[in-house]
Amino acid sequence: MTAPLRLGIAGLGTVGVGVVRILRKRAALLSARTGRDISISAVSARDATKDRGVNLSSYAWEDDPVALATRDDVDVFVELMGGSEGAARDATEAALAAGKHVVTANKALLAIHGQALAEQAEAAGLMIRYEAAVAGGIPVIKALLEGLAGNEITRVMGVMNGTCNYILTRMEADGLGYEALFEEAGKLGYLEADPTLDVGGIDAGHKLAILSSIAFGTRVNFDAVELEGIQRIELEDIRQAADMGYRIKLLGLAQRTARGLEQRMQPCLVPANSPLGQLEGGTNMVVIEGDAVEQVVLRGPGAGEGPTASAVVGDICDLARGMRVPVFGQPATTLEAARPAQSGLPAPYYLRMALMDKPGALAKIATALGEAGISINRMRQYGHSEPTAPVLIVTHKTTRAALDMALSAMQETGVLAGDPVALRIENL
Repeated sequence: MTAPLRLGIAGLGTVGVGVVRILRKRAALLSARTGRDISISAVSARDATKDRGVNLSSYAWEDDPVALATRDDVDVFVELMGGSEGAARDATEAALAAGKHVVTANKALLAIHGQALAEQAEAAGLMIRYEAAVAGGIPVIKALLEGLAGNEITRVMGVMNGTCNYILTRMEADGLGYEALFEEAGKLGYLEADPTLDVGGIDAGHKLAILSSIAFGTRVNFDAVELEGIQRIELEDIRQAADMGYRIKLLGLAQRTARGLEQRMQPCLVPANSPLGQLEGGTNMVVIEGDAVEQVVLRGPGAGEGPTASAVVGDICDLARGMRVPVFGQPATTLEAARPAQSGLPAPYYLRMALMDKPGALAKIATALGEAGISINRMRQYGHSEPTAPVLIVTHKTTRAALDMALSAMQETGVLAGDPVALRIENL
């Protein structure tokens, strides 16, 4: 009979405890599906005395995750601590050096150190599995690595941070401002310990960098992801977008263009009747486009104990079955260093600004746009209240570089009351 697959689990927060629960509850089913038993040898966390709602007394305890990662009775190191440096990185590297496979939910670790870790693992004939690192319970990594392996991927896009989607949809549904909902999300436990990881687009940017590497056969490069968070989105933007038939989403997009590999995570207007536009609450969605399959839409819970633990256990089952796949879909040494796109493909933009209420103000803004080669699709003034006049402009297609030139020129006119809000419009 095949020997059990023995696990060492580092990190006993929500996800770690969820993994323990699934492994216990579904032990017989998992054994039937993989052809071998899956057991937990040892665990590690910061506080051995904490009540986590699950009995851990039958497992050995290690205070040091590095010691856990190198135990003789551990075949697979399950890293659920999080963070790109410190204990998570040290223990993962130690596990690979000791000949252990790794399962992780750590998007930051892979987005920043993925290439080096992949090379280390593959040189030793080991696996790193990380389905839970992107979009929680949605099997998007498996889809790209396996189901869509016969496709040349042309574009990957999606909503990959449930907290931001929750805030934006609640703003629209309940007429609440960003600050109130940010505070509510914190009380509900939706925000990371450092909230800017969520609302600043960093968490979702890590995920996009990983997907981009798999999709386009490139070295993962988080530094090349253009990041913009949702902090400047106001209720007025939500309402104006709705009036035009759009909704605002923190949208990630990666595509290879003649200008290079474009990777950006930023708030955009998307058609309200599109799959992404209809996405509500904390749900995630990833859209993958390929030459043979055309378009695949994957939708589901992007976080939480059950969905994320489900993804972790799925990776463990693949290792139990003996599956062997390069970390990013092809040998790490063959991944190319992509040339980052200097400018994205042209698109229309939504601009909202407040102008000083004085003659010629609007003409100066129109001139700044015209001199940058940007034509105006529609423009209107609304809700006028002295001493400023709110103005909404939608441009025809232009590049972000041209728009930035226009915005810089606008700052020199002396008619702006505050910085304009500029949002790309994606007609999916």
